[in-house]
Parts: sequence; structure tokens; C-alpha cells
Amino acid sequence: MTNPIDGLLDVLDLVDTGARTSEDIFTGPSQWMPHGRVFGGQVLAQSVVAASRTVPDDRAVHSMHGYFLRPGDVNLPITFSVDRIHDGRSFATRRTQAYQNGVPILSMIASFQDPDDGVDHQIEMPGDIPAPESLPTTAELIGHIDHDVARYWSTERAFDVRHVESPIFLSVEGERVAHQAVWMKAAGPLPDDDRLHRAALAYATDYSILESPMRRHGVPWAMRGLRVASLDHAMWWHRSGRVDEWLLYVQDSPSASGGRGLARGSIFSADGVLLASVAQEGMIRVPDAR
Repeated sequence: MTNPIDGLLDVLDLVDTGARTSEDIFTGPSQWMPHGRVFGGQVLAQSVVAASRTVPDDRAVHSMHGYFLRPGDVNLPITFSVDRIHDGRSFATRRTQAYQNGVPILSMIASFQDPDDGVDHQIEMPGDIPAPESLPTTAELIGHIDHDVARYWSTERAFDVRHVESPIFLSVEGERVAHQAVWMKAAGPLPDDDRLHRAALAYATDYSILESPMRRHGVPWAMRGLRVASLDHAMWWHRSGRVDEWLLYVQDSPSASGGRGLARGSIFSADGVLLASVAQEGMIRVPDAR
């Protein structure tokens, strides 16, 4: 089994095929997943990497908006086409399409900006949050379960994710609230490359973002017949940070209806710097829901 960090670096190291149409073409592998579908965070991060390869090194991604169009197959590589929509004096805009079998599985638009000075403020990180080292690991909680998903989440994911509230793997304990927080950190050190850390952060944002609407309705991951899928994903990078240091991911859900749940997230460094904001809507289909 590949080391999880090596696996993460491998999928984010896209190959420039040298092929050109009116767009830049890259290819990348798919990570194995126990359910056979490409992890949404993986293709998001790869799409950010592909777009980043077409802008100057000093232009960092500051926002992206993506739609998941079809489930990806973990047995197939992914082709990324990048349309250089606009290059301005300070900003650049790129559209990335991710393809398998000749059809798009994700469509994303991202914006990049030169370093710039300006007004600066942020929301405050919540207080009274227990330290990540005081919280149980996923392996300690479900590593004993003889199931592919439990094994993967316990030891094979590229990030250590620890829930501040009790997790919702098997059941939803306590009050049915539409918010939660998790600590997360890459399972090993990553190179000193800000672009890589920004892409890896996009990867990690898809792990738990839909758990806030699920928690509100008492829906655990282990519910028989449950169907959950990311529909769209938006992200704004506010400041640079490292994903191989502890990050606090604070999440809430303002609404759920029509078999969909909306979730939002704010990501802070351990010392309280707001690094990014996230929004995602996902399909949440619960058996016999009324």
C-alpha cells in the first residue's frame, strides 16, 4: 500500500502531455477509493494544479467554483484541459475541465492574483476548542471495524481528521445541530510549495463538509441506503498556510431541502489566522425520508 502522503503527491503531480488544441492538456492518476468513485477533493485539487501550471509562479489561486458532473472511475486516469480565459494586469482566470472516457466529470473556473496590499480583517476563530492532540484519531474510533471504508478512513487517507464533537461515522450522538468543527492535518510533511499547499487544502475540504447537514438530521455515514454526493464546490483562499500543520475547519449548514444540503466552512490555522472559506451543496438522500 502506498504511503498516504506519497499517494497525495503522486495524484497532484500532473503530466504535461505536450498536446495542444486551443487549451493546455494535462493528465493525472486516480486514487483508489473503497466505493470505486473518484474522491471529489482529489479532482478539485488536480484541477487547481492544472490551472496553476498555466499562470506565472507569483500568481496564487484565490478562488474557484466547480461543478461535479459525473462520478469518476478510480480505475481510469483523468485528462485536464485548461482554457486561458483571461490574463489581466493583476488577475488571471482559467477554466479547467476534467475528463474520463471523453466526457467531463468536473468543470471548474479559478481566479489567480498577484500579491497585493489592501484592507485586511477576518472573523475570529472560535474559542474553547480542545487541542487536536486531546481528541481521538479516526483509527482509534473505527480502526477495529473489518470494512473497506473503515480501514481506508482509519489508515489510508492523506489527512488526519479529528472531530471536536463526536463523529458521525456510526451514529449521531447528542443534540441535532447543524454545525461542527474538525481539526485536520496532512499525515506527513509536504514540500515548501505554496501552490501545492493550496491545492492540498482544496483536497481536504471535501472530507467532512457535508457532515453539518447530516448531523442536523441525525444521519450517520453508516446509515443503510444513504446516498451522499458533492454537487458543487466553491472556495476562497484568503491567506497562505501549511496543510502539514493543524488546521481548524469550522462548518455549518444554513439549509437543507429537496434532497440537497448546503454547507459552509471556515478554515483557521492553529494560531487563529483565517486561511480559507468554503461552500458546498451536496445530494443527501435518506431512505424513507419524508
